[in-house]
Amino acid sequence: MPSYVEVFRVQGFLPAFIALSLSTWGDYIARISVAFVVRERTGSDLAMAATFAVSLLPSILGRSLLSPLADRIPYKHVLVGSDVVRGLFVVAIMLAVGEGSHVALLLALLFGLELFGGPAGAAHQILLTDLFPDRRAFMRARGISTLAEQVNQAIGLSVGGVIVTALSARGALLADLATFVVSAVLFAVAVRVRPVSGEPSPGITGFFRDVVGGARYLAGHRVLTFLLSLSLVAMLGVVAPEAVAIPYVLDHQLPEWLGGVLMAAPVVGAVAGVVVVGRWQPEVATGRIISMALLMPVPLLVTSLVPVTAQWLPVTWLLWFTSGVLQAFMLPLQATFALVVAPELRGRVIGLAGAATMSLSALAFLLSGWLSETFSPPAAVTICAVLCLAGVALLAARWPRQALASTVDVAFNDATKHRDR
Repeated sequence: MPSYVEVFRVQGFLPAFIALSLSTWGDYIARISVAFVVRERTGSDLAMAATFAVSLLPSILGRSLLSPLADRIPYKHVLVGSDVVRGLFVVAIMLAVGEGSHVALLLALLFGLELFGGPAGAAHQILLTDLFPDRRAFMRARGISTLAEQVNQAIGLSVGGVIVTALSARGALLADLATFVVSAVLFAVAVRVRPVSGEPSPGITGFFRDVVGGARYLAGHRVLTFLLSLSLVAMLGVVAPEAVAIPYVLDHQLPEWLGGVLMAAPVVGAVAGVVVVGRWQPEVATGRIISMALLMPVPLLVTSLVPVTAQWLPVTWLLWFTSGVLQAFMLPLQATFALVVAPELRGRVIGLAGAATMSLSALAFLLSGWLSETFSPPAAVTICAVLCLAGVALLAARWPRQALASTVDVAFNDATKHRDR
């Protein structure tokens, strides 16, 4: 595998890496800031969980309906435009918070902010595939980006909670605005304009025809279908701890700032997992996807057995951290998925897959919030873990090991051989 130094030496990767990190901080600081405001005004766990669901719902629409823009418009313009528009929505949220606006308006503005983040995700993945014709270097770059995303999620969640507690939601949102501004400048200066691949269908009708074509391509590809299905089922185990972390501490009179720290536990675990998995060759990493997915929800099963007190909170944190470590199977899954898709279809197919994953994430947030209010936050995590394990077990029984191995060999080795020639 290429070294980290080799990856960062590739022109354009470092500024894109920094810009993506800043955008991630912005997204998570905005979410937790609005979540705290909603919980404060409503006192409802379900309303707070709905805030996170609302932050995911527009990503569904943005990824499914707007991601095809990355197949039509040079990805540099998509990345810069996305950051500028999201920065404007942050300004609107700051004004709404300051004027004591209704919760519905806050959620609507958060919806808009997240909507325009959808096409940026697909555009960034296309950028990486262009920057790294050596697919093993791409795998390492994807690992670095995933690692950074997990670290930045932890920073956004933890720092967002601390800023809201120490200052105010408006103070956190001001920091949020700065992240989007700097990110837009970096993309504008450092990323070169490259033409799109293929010839998209003309007109608005052609735009939606391309979306449908991407869906048909995805549904007809067996390996891609299984990879996406596993990603969807895993969301139950990935989302549950994040969805109930704040009620977990607030319902038991623990300090508010611990909610963000507990929420970050699986994210920090995922960072550790990606560090390890990122060192594996693609053939090894993809061969262990299904085994790691089966183990991932196991630590969450015992959450309801741990007493909810300040003394026992580190135990819960470690359980959620361990589950996060095992979430690192998503790295080879996502890297393989991106490379297998035909270049001219990457924007729409990656967008549709992201939309499906976000849909399940939103449903998992709502389910976790409902279970938290009906039973308790620890019970919600355990129930979701049981459902996740059952779903992964069903997929494991029919997992296409040989087809996946063959696909990985073509995606990684053929491209490398072609480069060497």
